[in-house]
Amino acid sequence: MKKLLMVSILCMSFGANAGFIHPLEFDGTEVQKNAVITYIQDRVKKDYCQTVDMCQETMLRMMEKENLEAFKRLSQVKDRSILDRAIHDYCGTVDMCTYQMIEMMYKENLKASKQQLSW
Repeated sequence: MKKLLMVSILCMSFGANAGFIHPLEFDGTEVQKNAVITYIQDRVKKDYCQTVDMCQETMLRMMEKENLEAFKRLSQVKDRSILDRAIHDYCGTVDMCTYQMIEMMYKENLKASKQQLSW
């Protein structure tokens, strides 16, 4: 029940991020592959052509490739709760919903989860 509630909450927060595929729910079908590529292309174009003025084909292709590689790595992560939190924070709370950002924050939070404050 708790997992169902968490998935429902995450799905509601993705209203502004239509087409987002959760990396751990990726099934490898052509439909989902195409959806991931479309999401990445749309997101990169939004970020680099509408948000900042860096709308060059080389920049767009480079960032698309980096986001696709980040997605592939995220589909293999082990700690779903940390990944879900990164997705919630960067796709729901703030509009920085790129797989590259999610991966970076996943790695940082995973590292921090193994640390404790000490003298």
